[in-house]
Amino acid sequence: MMRQTVLELKSLVVFRNILGKEVVSNLVKLLSSENKSTLEKIEAYSEFTSSLFKKNTNFSKYLLDVVLEDENIYIKKIGNNMKVEENIEKSLKEELLILQKVSRLKSRDIKNTIDYNGFLPDWNNEDYDFYSRYMDRIDNISSYGYGMYSKYHTFRALDGKIIPVKNPDGITLSDLKGYERERKLVLDNTTALINKKPAANVLLYGDAGTGKSSTVKAIVNDYKNMGLRLVEISKKQIKNVPMIMDILGKNPLKFILFIDDLSFTKNDDEFGELKAILEGSIYSKPSNIAIYATSNRRHMVKETFSDRDGDDLHVSETIEEISSLSDRFGLMVSFYRPDKEDFLSIVKEMAHQYSINMPEDELEKEAEKFAVRRSGRSPRIARQFIQYLQTKK
Repeated sequence: MMRQTVLELKSLVVFRNILGKEVVSNLVKLLSSENKSTLEKIEAYSEFTSSLFKKNTNFSKYLLDVVLEDENIYIKKIGNNMKVEENIEKSLKEELLILQKVSRLKSRDIKNTIDYNGFLPDWNNEDYDFYSRYMDRIDNISSYGYGMYSKYHTFRALDGKIIPVKNPDGITLSDLKGYERERKLVLDNTTALINKKPAANVLLYGDAGTGKSSTVKAIVNDYKNMGLRLVEISKKQIKNVPMIMDILGKNPLKFILFIDDLSFTKNDDEFGELKAILEGSIYSKPSNIAIYATSNRRHMVKETFSDRDGDDLHVSETIEEISSLSDRFGLMVSFYRPDKEDFLSIVKEMAHQYSINMPEDELEKEAEKFAVRRSGRSPRIARQFIQYLQTKK
């Protein structure tokens, strides 16, 4: 029985990537140890169980998750709206039956083949219908995605490659106070992207600490189950955006390419590269992608006194060139520091959310003092003030 299971696993074609997983590789070694010494069997059993327990104590659940996250030829064709050939379709069905059977391997059945009376840990099993679970994932591929995009929702670009962020900022829209009008503009544009409607590239600009970056991250966190993903792009990676668009353009999910805290000098190469990308003169932006950027400056360019030297025509052309980049964004949303009334309103909302019990007049007085000692009023300062009060509880 064990040898037959090994042969079936080795015969996988559609799900061949799974054989490279440490747990599955160790399972094959364990099942291949049937005719080896007791010591070798114990070592193989323990090696497999150790690698499994790092992921899940339920072997069936682990294997199902691996299957659902696998990036294979079948799901790529489905995701790209391509025809799936009959032989691939048949292979998929047969391999899901094999993997379902493997998922039901019980620890006691393996231990019965080992001549050992000492303790060996058990793993858990459940009866999953792999085919129906997989077809459910296919039916909802625009929400779940496939491969690493089904497991993670935040990524970063590195040398043209897309790397998952395993522990992203967990902020949600309910954590953000104030700026309802500004946030709604960004959210409405994002829901248009999710719903396959025309969506603009967005520039969020204004004072530091007002929640520009947090707004983008919170929207992605709240809407990740609707197929929204975020890819962080550094300034140095802007040159790779066309390549990243090629990778993501045929993916069934929706992507925000996020460039945070963006600023240029007029002679930066990235200035022209981003401008060309935004205007689509060279690269056509796929409909499932939008570019969101944040900046403390509306025009994102650090203008120097030398930019204003020369005749009126030269100065006019320079200023026009500087402003031309921001004009390429279809939606520009401003975030400015709150006045005293709005700042205290944000503080009081946060205090209520985090159960800070303090008389209102005292809370306002302490918040103002805290803001004066820091860099002035902003949502970031309000949050730091609440965190300060929490440490005094």
